[in-house]
Amino acid sequence: MSEPANGYGLSTRSVHAGDCRDPQGAIHPPIYPHSTFAFASTADLLDVVEGRKAGSLYTRYGLNPTICALEAKLADLEGSEHALAFSAGMAAEAATFLAHTRSGEQIICIGDVYGGTFELLGDNLPQIGITTTFLRADEIDRLPSVLTGNTSLVFLETPSNPTLEIFDIAAIADQARAAGALTVIDNTFATPVNQNPLRHGADLVVHSATKYLGGHSDLTAGALMGSAELLAPVAIWRKNLGQMIAPEVASQLARSIRSLPVRVHRQNDTAAAVAAFLSTHPRVVQVNYPGLATGQKKLIVDTQMRGGGGMLSFVLDSTAEQTAAVVDRLQLFSIAPSLGGVESLVTQPSTTTHHGLDPVERAKRGITDGMIRLSVGLEDAGDLIADLAQALDS
Repeated sequence: MSEPANGYGLSTRSVHAGDCRDPQGAIHPPIYPHSTFAFASTADLLDVVEGRKAGSLYTRYGLNPTICALEAKLADLEGSEHALAFSAGMAAEAATFLAHTRSGEQIICIGDVYGGTFELLGDNLPQIGITTTFLRADEIDRLPSVLTGNTSLVFLETPSNPTLEIFDIAAIADQARAAGALTVIDNTFATPVNQNPLRHGADLVVHSATKYLGGHSDLTAGALMGSAELLAPVAIWRKNLGQMIAPEVASQLARSIRSLPVRVHRQNDTAAAVAAFLSTHPRVVQVNYPGLATGQKKLIVDTQMRGGGGMLSFVLDSTAEQTAAVVDRLQLFSIAPSLGGVESLVTQPSTTTHHGLDPVERAKRGITDGMIRLSVGLEDAGDLIADLAQALDS
């Protein structure tokens, strides 16, 4: 496994990065719910408007102290120069694609991604002249041939949703850079605890902060990390599309990030135990989990990841109805289409995250009717394993 960054450890930085004391001595940045902020003079206002001084101005622009404190914490997590907070992960993706792609240009999407991302790339963006070439994981060797001077960016998840496919970030980023394209990585599944794509050559990192960064299934948010230069045009789209995170949610997200390493380390350990159990169960024909990778995939995991994460999927040799019966017998895993919270969740991707994907395309991608995806929470590993055992053996 790769080593963490130098300096303060991640747990220390997750607590303190971006924080500053207000005049009242609040231990963390307070919530500023205000939509606008006043100035002592026109000269002071213009200093902020024209960028000569940092300051608060108007919350929809992101110039709100609660939001700015969160963004400093987000940037620190991924080791980036800057970060932008959004109302949702899909807002972060949409603004990124719109800021860095023009009509007539193409995006390349590698491997499996969230169903909403498929819809955005495949249905929405073509309406304004932005097309996407989709490459399945088994088609990665085609990347050099589909990269052209018209390619704006390469987008992928690693590990991917829901097959937990692992991709070599450095190799893909090198190929994209040679063609003049950006590399954008969705790091939601891995989290910054387990992986930092910018360190391996990615240009931008996006998160659905609703998931692990929020970690309690009680907020909706997104994040984008990268250089100030690359984030500047994205910020304009965020402003004009009204995608700004609310200050109240920003404060709630910053609170959650303070416990991120503790939560994710526990989820790593528990998911690894669950994956090991499932890999020996006679009804399970396949387990998808980075910690079980072998051969070349294991080399990639060891190079770019520090833990396997809390997500896994497994496949039964069963019909959709038989698989649903297993899911319905689970008692500790709640049936819900999200992930990354303290509670364990279960879904059949064919009924939730990838329900809108054409069944033929789902089959090509290995997203079968017998696939079950687990988001492992903070419960005791033995209890979760016992719950899976009774559901599989009934």
